[in-house]
Amino acid sequence: MAGGIVTVVSGVMNPLIGKLTTLMGDEYNKFKGVKKQASFLQEELSAMNAALQKLELMDGELDPNIKDWRDHVREMSYDMENCIDDFIRQSRADDAKRSFIKNTARRIKKMRDRLRIAHQMEELKTVAIEANARRQRYKVDDWKPASGSVDVDPRLRAVYQEADSLIGIDGPREEVVTRLMDTQKNLKVVSIVGFGGLGKTTLAKQVYDKIGLQFDCKAFFSVSQRPDMTELLNNLQYKLGMKKPDTSHTRKVDDIIEEIRQHLKNNRYLIVVDDVWDESAWNIIKCVFPEEGNGSRVIVTTRVEVVAGAACQNDREGIYKLEPLSEENSRMLLLNRVFGSVHGCPPQLADIMAEILSKCHGLPLAVITVGNLLASQERSRKGWESIRDSLGAHSATNPTLEEMKSILNLSYMHLPAHLRACFLYLGMYPEDREILRDDLVRQWKAEGLLVDSLHVQDLEVVGRNYFNELINRSMVQPCHTQYGEVLSCRVHDIMLDLILSKCDRNNFLSVAYSYEGMARLHGCKYKVRRVSLSSMAGGGATDDPTITVNLSQVRSFTLFGKSMPPLVLFKYLRVLRIDQGSARGDEQTLDLTAISQLFQLRYLYVEGPDFIQLPAELQGLVYLETLHIDSELKSIPSDIVHLSCLSYLYIDKCNHGVLPEWIGNMKSLNSLRMPVGMGTDQRELNGMNGIIGLGELTNLRDLTISLWSLEKSELDALACSIGKLWNLKSLQLSGFQTEIHSQMGSLSNPFQHIEEIDVSVLNFPRVPIWMGGLHCLRILNLRVEETSTEDFRLLGDLPSLVKLIFRPSHIPKERAIVGAGLFPVLEHFEFWSEEDAMADLGFEAGAMPNLQTLGCKFKARAIPGLLLLLTLLRLDMIDLDGARTGDAIVSPFRDALSAHPNHPSVRPSF
Repeated sequence: MAGGIVTVVSGVMNPLIGKLTTLMGDEYNKFKGVKKQASFLQEELSAMNAALQKLELMDGELDPNIKDWRDHVREMSYDMENCIDDFIRQSRADDAKRSFIKNTARRIKKMRDRLRIAHQMEELKTVAIEANARRQRYKVDDWKPASGSVDVDPRLRAVYQEADSLIGIDGPREEVVTRLMDTQKNLKVVSIVGFGGLGKTTLAKQVYDKIGLQFDCKAFFSVSQRPDMTELLNNLQYKLGMKKPDTSHTRKVDDIIEEIRQHLKNNRYLIVVDDVWDESAWNIIKCVFPEEGNGSRVIVTTRVEVVAGAACQNDREGIYKLEPLSEENSRMLLLNRVFGSVHGCPPQLADIMAEILSKCHGLPLAVITVGNLLASQERSRKGWESIRDSLGAHSATNPTLEEMKSILNLSYMHLPAHLRACFLYLGMYPEDREILRDDLVRQWKAEGLLVDSLHVQDLEVVGRNYFNELINRSMVQPCHTQYGEVLSCRVHDIMLDLILSKCDRNNFLSVAYSYEGMARLHGCKYKVRRVSLSSMAGGGATDDPTITVNLSQVRSFTLFGKSMPPLVLFKYLRVLRIDQGSARGDEQTLDLTAISQLFQLRYLYVEGPDFIQLPAELQGLVYLETLHIDSELKSIPSDIVHLSCLSYLYIDKCNHGVLPEWIGNMKSLNSLRMPVGMGTDQRELNGMNGIIGLGELTNLRDLTISLWSLEKSELDALACSIGKLWNLKSLQLSGFQTEIHSQMGSLSNPFQHIEEIDVSVLNFPRVPIWMGGLHCLRILNLRVEETSTEDFRLLGDLPSLVKLIFRPSHIPKERAIVGAGLFPVLEHFEFWSEEDAMADLGFEAGAMPNLQTLGCKFKARAIPGLLLLLTLLRLDMIDLDGARTGDAIVSPFRDALSAHPNHPSVRPSF
């Protein structure tokens, strides 16, 4: 459906109309009357779909009759599509079995099928006629909403605000720093308290970044409303850089607390505990903080004053109450957001802007949200008046969270229709979860929420554009950003309230925290279509899948927990995502052998269990697009090669570890991650065939391979295969480092569109000549035996390189010089040497003119030309063997950097 849009309601109507078009094709001519019935239904539904899309774009509350009609058509569309899916599946099954059925039995069965199909089509026709008659009776096509303010959900709150655009934070930041950094040696806790949307997290992060280098260790972690204490404390351990905990037995909360206390005991620490909702959670968390009299500090953010007092032991000096922005700061923030300057507002709009600001009441998130809307509108008085009027009238005193409701609802109403369903789909994730962009896009695609346009036919490109639009509109919070590209996001808890309220009103998705809670969903007015079960969220939830739950109508099911319901309960599932958290070390096996029954499955993601058991055959999954197994797979179904729609295959580990010999037949793949090689004693005879077959996958854009002790002949074959993959954009080789030189160094003009290469697992004699022709390359991680000025000249001419991790074993002769004008856009440079070679690397004036971060091995005592790197902001001293403490690593460079015009920070990097 090129050029169409997918809205919250039409997200099911559009695929249904497409399937009716399929039934009108020649393939189904053998079913008498099907083409005629399908044509009639398509015409009826197309008329209703046009009305639905019109309603989707209207602000204001719908007339009750029209809302009831809309909801009825939505549910009717789901049921119709299920019926047609059953028919298509059965017709394909009949075709497969036809040669094995005797003629008489076949004729009888065909007659029964035709009668059944004819009856179903008549029923669908009757339902469609009734729905269209109601549309005409209610005059849906002519309906217009009454003027007035937008109705909003009472649970709605604000969105997260980026730190770099929050004017007025300097004063609060310095105040909190002053309260923290006094001469007190005892552990001190400062609480930042205020209602949602004031920027508590942003303020805490600003303080954390400002004083963090003064502490031996630090961590910033969020708690959320329903914390699983085991997962939360495991996360804190990870943030503190502690070794991976022993998972050979189930770990208790008390054990983890003791491990963290022992780690912090000998360190001066700074920890931010973000978003604490109740005292009971704080009473557990505070147990990890030992009192050693070394000046350690803790920052707590909360919207609950009782929690703030408890954290500070009711010390008034320890409680910082965050206030709204001043009138002047609000004005400056809005002007910068809309015009890029505090002097940019045209005189004819000044009075309307003042009225709009008065409705924001100094709430940073409200100002930013309105600013985004104003910036996206034509700068006309009429357009601004429309936004002003849509905000409604509120009291100008005592601002609370209620003051933001109409503003945030307006932000949703101004989302283009094609973004709304994608935005609401974020409700499948629990609070504070990091959401990977590309994984989210694959879910959107599997759900049919993406539509190609005349300009972009690649749906994953379309999905990334949607994702970036949501980021640009401040609807979601950027999380991991790499050189201007946002790779993951988070949904702030107060924005999640908005999403879930909209989902509830549109029966888009439902969230449960136990199987009992999920069972209660089926008492709702409409059938549940998408379910997110967050059973690992704690709170005494019952996780017993034996509780009878009707999942037959569910299209997307996401499990954040340990207890998976039987797959037999599902029938129309498109998306199945299982995230069971970190493995417990008890060698759990998740049995998914019944997965092949899910005919409509398009997306399967599994993470957490130690082992995954798939069925022997997967051919029933004819629509499967994504298969992501982030656990050890006991065996790979051999018929996976016949899945013609499979475009993304991720297998972290497999018990035999050999690249299958049939891999070369999977021409539909554009992204592949698999292990290769497990040692000679385990290697199968067909392993080389699989490596050679890899070169047949010319559609691959992303390739990640884990190398396991490959022999030279296998490495050479792998290099030859990789060199044939002309369309690669990302190549990553990981695993055990090998000293064998492969033919990767002598490729001939490979993959001209590649953007990322990480091949540090291999050992190259010198920088390969072919790398000098990679004009799209942005990120490179490379290890070589020797390097020279010529090598730096070759890499330095790459026009797009923004990140370089370079690991030479040694520089054999004269010093290697990075010349003027080389690396024109490089922002991040790490130089790792197994010798003390940093002194043999020099920089000329004008080299790396955009470098912001430089990392090097700490044994170096000087870096010639360091002061010539005029844009440098940070120096990371990388400790490769952990021999010295942080201050011993960085102290030799502090004096040198004090003369640098930017006064770059210097820190150890472990």
